[in-house]
Amino acid sequence: MTTLADQPVTASSGSFKLSMLLNDTRYRSLTFQFIALVAIIAFMAFVGGNLVRNLTEAGLNISYAFLGEPSGYDINQRPIEYDSQSSHGRAALVGLLNTLIVAFLACVTATIFGVIAGVLRLSNNWIVSKLMSFYVEIFRNVPVLIWILIIFSVMINVAPSPRDFRGDDPAASMWLFDTVAVTNRGVYLPKPVWGDGSMIVLAVFAASIIGIFAFRNYARKQLFDHGRMVPVFWPSIGLFFIPAILTQLVLGNPITLSYPSLQGFNFRGGITILGSLIALWFALAIYTGAFIAENVRAGIQAISKGQTEAAGALGLRPNRIMSLVVLPQALRVIIPPLISQYLNITKNSSLAIAVGYMDVTGTLGGITLLQTGRAIETILLLMAFYLTVSLLISFFMNIFNNRMKLQER
Repeated sequence: MTTLADQPVTASSGSFKLSMLLNDTRYRSLTFQFIALVAIIAFMAFVGGNLVRNLTEAGLNISYAFLGEPSGYDINQRPIEYDSQSSHGRAALVGLLNTLIVAFLACVTATIFGVIAGVLRLSNNWIVSKLMSFYVEIFRNVPVLIWILIIFSVMINVAPSPRDFRGDDPAASMWLFDTVAVTNRGVYLPKPVWGDGSMIVLAVFAASIIGIFAFRNYARKQLFDHGRMVPVFWPSIGLFFIPAILTQLVLGNPITLSYPSLQGFNFRGGITILGSLIALWFALAIYTGAFIAENVRAGIQAISKGQTEAAGALGLRPNRIMSLVVLPQALRVIIPPLISQYLNITKNSSLAIAVGYMDVTGTLGGITLLQTGRAIETILLLMAFYLTVSLLISFFMNIFNNRMKLQER
C-alpha cells in the first residue's frame, strides 16, 4: 500500500531545500538534464585534451597558415578568378562555389523531374504511368556513381569534338542561331557583358520578379476569396521579360553578349560548362528525381479522393484540380522527405572527383591535403562546410514546411 511519504513531492510551501532537486517533480527533470550536460562536457573535454596531448607528443600542431600559401595547381571550372599562383584558401573557395553551383542546379532539376514523374505516375494513361514507373525503378536502384560515369561517357563519345565545327562543310554546327556550342569537352554559352546602366536593367528585372510574386498572390486571393479565376501564366511571362527589355532598349543596350567562337583547337569566349559538371548535375538530378517522384506520389495519394471529386463537381479541370487542390495539400506530406533528398544531393556532390570536377572535396580535401599534409585541418574544414550547408538547407526548408502546415483556429 502506497503512503503519502512514498509519493514524490509536487508542490511545497516554504523555503527551498536541496532534497527537492530529486524529490520534487518540478525540479527533477532539470536536475537530470544538468547532470547529463555536465557529463557530456566533461567527456568532450577529456577527448579534446587527449587529442591535443597526442598531437603535441607526435610533434603536430593544428595551424591554418597553409591557406595563405600558393596552391600551385589549376582548376578547370572557375566561377571566380583563379590561377595556379592563387592561395590554397582561394582554391578552397573556388571548390566551395563549384559544390554550391552543382548542388543548386541538381536540387532545382531533381524537383522538376520528381514532380512531373510523380504526377504522371498516377496518370490514367497506362503507357505514361508505366514509363514513369520504369524511370523510377531503373534510376533509383542503380548507384548514382554509375549514372555519373554513364552520362560522362556518353557525352565524351557522342558529342562532337571542336574540330568537327571546322571547314566549309562542318560535321557539326552550333545551336540557337550559332550562339551555343555543344562539344565533348563541354557546352559553350553566350556570356553577358556589363556596361554603363546595366545595374538599372538588373534592378528593373528584380522588380519584375517581385511583381510576379505579388500578382500571383493577388490572383490566389481572388480565387479563394471571391472564386474568380485570374489568368497568371501569360501576365507572368510579360512581367518577366517586357520591363527589362524595354529598359534595355531605352538605355541603349547596356548589357551585351559575348558569343563563343572556335579559335585554334577549342572554343573561346562566352561561358564554359564542362562536361564533368553536366554529367554530375544531370546524374544527381535524375537519380534523386526518382526518389522525389515517389515522395510526390505518396503525398498525392495521401489526399482523400473526396477532395478531387468535390473540386470536379465545382467544374474545375483536372490540371486545375491538381495544381490548386491536391498538390497544395500534398506538400505537407512531400516536404519533410524532400529535405532529406536535398541534403543527399549536397553530400553526393562529393562524387565529383570521379569525373574530374573540382568541387570542395577535390580541392581542399584532395590536392590541397596531399600537397600540405594537413589532414586534420582540411577534414575539419570539410566537415564544417558540409555541416553548415546542410543545416542551412534544413533551416529554410523547415520554415517553408511550417508555412505549409494546417493552421489551427
